[in-house]
Amino acid sequence: MAFDAGMLACVINEIKTLSGGARVEKVYQPSRDELILQMRSFEGGKKLLINAGGNNPRIGFTETSRENPQNPPMFCMLLRKYLNGAKLTDVYQAGFERVVIFEFATRDEMGFECKRVLIAEIMGKYSNLIFADGDMKIISSLKSVDFTTSSLRQVLPGMRYEMPPKQDKKDPLSETREGFSAELMANFGDKPADKFISSTYLGISMAVAREIAYRASGQSDAYLVDILPEKLMDSFFAVVDMIKQNVYAPSIVYKGESPVEYAFCELTHYGSDFEIKPFDSVGRMLDAFYDGRDREVRVKQFASDLVKILNNAEARITKKLEIQRSELAECEKGEEYKRMGDMITANIYLLKRGMKSVELTDYSEQLEDGSFAVCTVELDERLSPAANAQRMYKKYNKSKSAKINLTRQIELGESEERYISSVFDALSRAETPTDLAEIREELYRSGYASKMKSYVKAKAPKSTIMEYKTSGGYRVLCGKNNIQNEYITFKLAEKSDYWFHAKNVPGSHVLMICEGEEPDAKDFTEAAEIAALNSKAEGENIAVDYAYAKSIKKPAGAKPGFVIYHTNWTAYVTPNREKVEKMRIK
Repeated sequence: MAFDAGMLACVINEIKTLSGGARVEKVYQPSRDELILQMRSFEGGKKLLINAGGNNPRIGFTETSRENPQNPPMFCMLLRKYLNGAKLTDVYQAGFERVVIFEFATRDEMGFECKRVLIAEIMGKYSNLIFADGDMKIISSLKSVDFTTSSLRQVLPGMRYEMPPKQDKKDPLSETREGFSAELMANFGDKPADKFISSTYLGISMAVAREIAYRASGQSDAYLVDILPEKLMDSFFAVVDMIKQNVYAPSIVYKGESPVEYAFCELTHYGSDFEIKPFDSVGRMLDAFYDGRDREVRVKQFASDLVKILNNAEARITKKLEIQRSELAECEKGEEYKRMGDMITANIYLLKRGMKSVELTDYSEQLEDGSFAVCTVELDERLSPAANAQRMYKKYNKSKSAKINLTRQIELGESEERYISSVFDALSRAETPTDLAEIREELYRSGYASKMKSYVKAKAPKSTIMEYKTSGGYRVLCGKNNIQNEYITFKLAEKSDYWFHAKNVPGSHVLMICEGEEPDAKDFTEAAEIAALNSKAEGENIAVDYAYAKSIKKPAGAKPGFVIYHTNWTAYVTPNREKVEKMRIK
């Protein structure tokens, strides 16, 4: 993605504007590669997120809540020791690299004033977070780098901090028109313009390079020979001047509701099938882009065993259902067995032991000319005619019993298939380690604990139920998994509250707390939109059932989250994700 040096400059500008001189109140480390600095300035409190992971590395203010582990990592404890109460005196970018340096004024163990430095390197899988003293002597780092990892640069406590090895590229902020023209002439030919820019100049992502080429030629994949040098030069320096003057236009490119790309400038080279959405804050833009991706990473990191169990269970159930449905189709031949038994009995005087097949008259089927149908019946030559008849009747009776049992087994299999689908849906909306712990507990209750390696039932964590507020001021609770769904429906709900659920698809239980009042139609619509968005339903005019909470029942022995209801209404809504997110109480 486009978290390049230009995007980093955009973020640093926002940090300086909103948190210059801010003091660090708290330090959190929600996950192995994420750090959050809770800071307060005259502008108010802000949470600065630094992600030094290999998947979604970035820096920026965040408004998204993250759950913190009960036992903070050592790196987090170290930063709390040195940075709690520290004042942010400066933040700057090292050259035009993806390296940002935070300088803090604080006091040492003896109470004397000193400087501490936090260095964030946002470089894909090589991202790192390094803590150093005022002389740039490394105190600790998020990821240690020794000789076994890199022969070019080591990052170890006690060593002086060194910048990452320089790339053989030019700094675009110090480039002149003459220098650009010389580089262009040296590379002129059948070379894509975007590759020329990204390979020649530091810190420019391919997305921004394609945008520069598009603005110069009207084509994002244009070659240098197809673009007038003056136009490419003007387009290049227009983007560079945005960075120099700190005039940014952060925006996201959407296809439908899915974010595709982002940058510090508008990416106009995407076609008419895409929508460009501008943001007034780069932090909110990064939250909007990475929220879903961070959730996927957390699920992949902390719930890989759950995904494996569910995938195996789904494959097993699918295969079992295919076999059972095939056997059920065979049971439809039961009436044919009875018919052959009747024919053998009616024509038994014509049969003898040792016959393999015989043509018999079927007195139950009369043809148009008044005669009866004649059918070929296969016999067991070892049995007598009477025993052959009994053999057919036994097959008939067996098929009747099998049909009843298979129908029941198929119903149970389809029920388990729906349950597995509901757990997959809950995993897709899990936001915190607590949510994942609840899903583990749910699978434990459902009999899947034997398939979890060394599963130990833990103390029940406090649920993090999603909460919304409608335009009429009514609280709306929404579960993120089946345990939360049951808690909302059967523990928190009053008889007069309204319960919502997307029709015939896995999804959240949603409860609108009414406190004896009757909400307006608009509140009902908004609650139904919340239920529709937090389900597997897609598209427009999604059907959402709603009823009084007192009408919702749980059958005895049913899987977690499974309920039944008979008295209900149905609303049809088309949810808007942005509108629903604005209703959510953080």
